[in-house]
Amino acid sequence: QVQLVESGGGLVQAGGSLTLSCAASGLAFNIYNMGWFRQAPGKEREFVAVVSWSGSSTETADSVKGRFTISRDNAKNTVFLQMNSLKPEDAARYYCAAAPTYKRTTNTARAYDFWGQGTQVTVSS
Repeated sequence: QVQLVESGGGLVQAGGSLTLSCAASGLAFNIYNMGWFRQAPGKEREFVAVVSWSGSSTETADSVKGRFTISRDNAKNTVFLQMNSLKPEDAARYYCAAAPTYKRTTNTARAYDFWGQGTQVTVSS
């Protein structure tokens, strides 16, 4: 049974930082591309970032480029999202997801087979 468990969310002031973690189990972690998505109330789920199975390649949404960094530790089956210079518009529920490597387009939710329950990020202005 595949489980993706996010942690690290919380309340932070604008300009602050948070690091989200996603611990994976029940899947061959090192053959999945891992992504982060977010969804704010009343909005569609949006792509934030993805890291390739090896960690050698990443893609980040324009809205967070230069502020957010995705990384992974295959030895610990964990993917991270370092978020700096947070803005009120970054507030959302953040989801970790796993996409098999044969799916080449990884900035859309439909590429992902497994999802976590999410962790809430609140940014105060």
